[in-house]
Amino acid sequence: MAIEPEEKEAIAFVDGQNLFHSVREAFGYTFPNYDILALARRVCDSQGWTLRQVRFYTDVPDAADNERWHQFWEAKLLSLVRAGVYTFKRGLRYRNRTINLPDGSTYTFKSAEEKGIDVRIAVDVVRLAIHNDFDVGVIFSQDQDLSEVSREIREIARETQRWIKIASAYPVGATSRNRRGIDSTDWVSIDKEMYDACIDHRDYRPKTG
Repeated sequence: MAIEPEEKEAIAFVDGQNLFHSVREAFGYTFPNYDILALARRVCDSQGWTLRQVRFYTDVPDAADNERWHQFWEAKLLSLVRAGVYTFKRGLRYRNRTINLPDGSTYTFKSAEEKGIDVRIAVDVVRLAIHNDFDVGVIFSQDQDLSEVSREIREIARETQRWIKIASAYPVGATSRNRRGIDSTDWVSIDKEMYDACIDHRDYRPKTG
């Protein structure tokens, strides 16, 4: 039987876009204002885990598609790198989509196409687990596509006779519609008090006017 370590080292895997959309629904913030290093530490401290590393993943729109958000994410990612956070970004492109309306007319709009951030997170969680780089993998996301990762980690733990835990950390507020973490993981909810203690007060949005 695998022996549970007395001190549990954790790595946080953060889906930046998924976390932002969950925060917006739960607490009403209109742009990604989290200090992810502080938030990951707070979550791990609440569970008695020692945070070893934060890994942050996000889609970034091209400047030609959305210059405002492109500048925001480039500035925020640079700040994260300087703070010692591992960052991974992929391009977010916008494509024209056309839908048929009930009156027979059509409506064309730009729709964002994400580039598989969840796949990159899944690959890294499994790879680092195989290399014995963490005892606890904390995934900041509610993306159910990542539930297969937890099942794979359990198999790795069984085969290697190691103690490994996968947790899902996510915000929950009065207006949250989704109150579930990732299936087959331990759920760690983030309330507004915890979140507000970890706000990044630097505004990376480009100045206008």
